Amino acid sequence: MANMEMEEKKIDTAATTDDEDEPEINYRGIKAMPFIIGNETFEKLGALGMLFNLQVYLTTVFNMKRISATTLLNVFNGTTNFFTLIGAYASDTYFGRYKTLGFGSIASFLGLLAITLTAAVKNLHPPHCGPQDVRCIGPSPWQMAFLLSGFGLMIVGAGCIRPCNLAFGADQFNPRTEAGKRGIDSFFNWYFFTLSFAQMVSVTLVVYVQSDVSWGIGLGIPTAFMFISCIVFFVGTSIYVIVRPEGSPFTSVAQVVMVAVRKRRLKPPQQPWLGLYNYTPLKSLNSKLPYTEQFRFLDKAAIRRAEDQLNPNGSPSNPWRLCSMQQVEEVKCILRVIPIWAASILYQVGEKQQYIVFQAMQSDRRLGSTSFQIPPATYSVFTMLTLTIWLPVYDRIIVPSLRRVTKKEGGITILQRIGIGIFLTIIESLVSAFVEQRRRGLALSNPLPGAHSARGDVSSMSALWLVPQLCIAGLAEGFAAIGQVEFYYKQFPENMRSIAGSFFFCGMAAAGYLNGFLITGLHRMTEGSPSGNWLPEDLNKGRLDYFYHLVAGLCALNFCYFLVCGNWYRYKGVGAADSGVEMVEKEKENKYVV
Repeated sequence: MANMEMEEKKIDTAATTDDEDEPEINYRGIKAMPFIIGNETFEKLGALGMLFNLQVYLTTVFNMKRISATTLLNVFNGTTNFFTLIGAYASDTYFGRYKTLGFGSIASFLGLLAITLTAAVKNLHPPHCGPQDVRCIGPSPWQMAFLLSGFGLMIVGAGCIRPCNLAFGADQFNPRTEAGKRGIDSFFNWYFFTLSFAQMVSVTLVVYVQSDVSWGIGLGIPTAFMFISCIVFFVGTSIYVIVRPEGSPFTSVAQVVMVAVRKRRLKPPQQPWLGLYNYTPLKSLNSKLPYTEQFRFLDKAAIRRAEDQLNPNGSPSNPWRLCSMQQVEEVKCILRVIPIWAASILYQVGEKQQYIVFQAMQSDRRLGSTSFQIPPATYSVFTMLTLTIWLPVYDRIIVPSLRRVTKKEGGITILQRIGIGIFLTIIESLVSAFVEQRRRGLALSNPLPGAHSARGDVSSMSALWLVPQLCIAGLAEGFAAIGQVEFYYKQFPENMRSIAGSFFFCGMAAAGYLNGFLITGLHRMTEGSPSGNWLPEDLNKGRLDYFYHLVAGLCALNFCYFLVCGNWYRYKGVGAADSGVEMVEKEKENKYVV
């Protein structure tokens, strides 16, 4: 740390750009890190402390039906994650990461404050509904509107924060120096440690206060954390490196598509890697890409006609009439990612179990022979514990062993890592079905004496039976989720890394909507069926195990689809094998050497 700080001081007095006309950038990486990490820590404690227990809050305080609460949260999570794409676009095009993060932090605080008030102020939530009440009064329209306003502010806040926080932290280090590169790696490690720490605190201490002490205090704690996050973020303003927005990266994508459509009748050259117009700006952030044969219809955007004029520096005078082969290949990179991204949707459906909290509520949650009961939302800590233990084992033991066998830097390819995670969702869903079948059977034949919830008998099965499926979920996340983040970061063009960050959340968003549609559709379809409703209020009267079997089947189909897409995919920077690109590049290199 001390050596890195000394090297960062050297950077402070040196120019960091190749252009003499550009001002020097005073990187304060290590000095800015406490503010960045502090902001991240308290932001995650605030957001996750609120989100983890919302299912219980909506069903016990707002008296919502389980199907309605689950659907609402799926829509909320889906909209939140889709909004990251808007936040990334606004950041890269108009406002920059600093302003976007500041605005998002304030919006998140106001959203958390609004939800906290629904618990603290008696008139902002419906009357309490006890186990003996035959009919519970639901929220009034204005109570629901106030709650949804809090959700709306949280959507805006998370949509601005999630795609920008990692990139903003990396902005504080000089990427052209070894100290800066090590600083970026250190920041990423601290970021994921912070995320794990916030999750652990949220699903244990904060959830306990919410469930067993007071909802007003329990929701007020995350709100206070978010307020501290805002203060820490703005206190460090004077030492931040604030990168100006460079304009929309979607403009180049639109140009390629428009020009390709206009020139659709032109005949491409026989050797496109030689005949297509190619130009790369000197200060471009993007690495130079070789020609690839996939999506060849886009190649026509780089066919230069006689009327396509060039500027003195070689760039096209009208980029809406002529695009470079580099631009075309960048668009191809994005298009190749989309089929892989589609597989992540069903992965999220299989990995994120929507009914785990409700299963825990109707299971024996006593800790040993004591009377203490583990809060239902706390059981998800086993997923995080598995992930936390697995990652260092995988990185320090398994990867080096695989590296000796496969000769690959990561032991296995990124797509292989994602594929293993998708396969694990099949096992996870089958285990979930078995455990639910056992829980339901014991609830009907041997309910827990003296325990009865407002929605049905409590099974005598220990809720610890839910741990295996949660551990498998942690392993799946260790492979597929982290693999996806790395995949998007490396396979997108460098100037679209904020968009790449939002792509992961967009997959979660689509999964949230699909989960909501699946649960609502099955609830309506099976409501009057001879076998009974699969997903009723009382899980003992339903067949949640059938639902898990259905999810396992969908995950199996998704795995087959992923195998096809993975075999078809070509990594960024790898040219067409039969195009002669490598030969041409080698000839150029030899020419330059001579």
